[in-house]
Amino acid sequence: MREPLTPPQSLGARLLARLRDYAQLMRLDRPIGIWLLMWPTLWALWIAGEGHPRPDVFVVFVAGVVLMRSAGCVINDFADREIDPHVERTRSRPLAEGRVSAIEALCLAAGLGAIAFGLVLTMNRLTVLLALAGAALTVTYPFLKRFSHLPQVWLGASFGWAVPMAFAAQTGSVPRVAWLLFVAVVVWAVVYDTMYAMVDRDDDLKLGVGSTAILFGEADRPILAVMQGLFLLALWLVGRLAGLGDWYLVSVGVAAGMALWQQRLIRHRDRDDCFRAFLNNHYLGMAVFIGIVLDYTFRQA
Repeated sequence: MREPLTPPQSLGARLLARLRDYAQLMRLDRPIGIWLLMWPTLWALWIAGEGHPRPDVFVVFVAGVVLMRSAGCVINDFADREIDPHVERTRSRPLAEGRVSAIEALCLAAGLGAIAFGLVLTMNRLTVLLALAGAALTVTYPFLKRFSHLPQVWLGASFGWAVPMAFAAQTGSVPRVAWLLFVAVVVWAVVYDTMYAMVDRDDDLKLGVGSTAILFGEADRPILAVMQGLFLLALWLVGRLAGLGDWYLVSVGVAAGMALWQQRLIRHRDRDDCFRAFLNNHYLGMAVFIGIVLDYTFRQA
């Protein structure tokens, strides 16, 4: 008996399915990366603008965060298209399953990057020059794991680069407090992305790709604890330089409590708990931003 023929999909259904694949490739269904890039960008915008960032700068940077994080995800999946099918967490990604071709991915990344750069061109010359350096960081990051155990540091620099860019766009310069905040963001990114890499450590070891989770080995928890302490110290120093007061200090204290909670979650190095610790950093970033906003708001009340 012949199998019934599957009715062909309509053009609209095929287009919708393709757009869904692109959205998944851009990781729009998993916005945690957008938030982890957004929070330090907002910290920088509010501090640079002393609580009142320029509306045009705010719009450009918020849109830029979404566009560049999406482009970074596409480039990452293009670079890992031969690796992802062998990793439990990533084998269902559109490129890994062949639902999107490599050429499509490159065109999508180029389009997103072009839109982001078009937005940056509305800013001053220093911001544009910094954006070019930021684009280089974004494009090269996914390839580092093939010959280095420090891709998390490069990711931190990529995510943190929005900080000097925000100060440049808002003030026309990059002061000392901006570079200190940049260092804080780099350290923070290494912490949370190491927690993320702990989820894939077994798969990465089999595939021969590097990460700080592999580099740190059994010393991962104490090293992360030290780095969390350095991150919190850097945030405190940023507050001192920026003249932030009690509301901000309370938010840093909340961040410290969350760091302790993350240490508790990763204590057995369970995959699911390490991933929960990684996700918790969204709330840590939010807490710090709330403290910054409240400090500037009530200072001028």
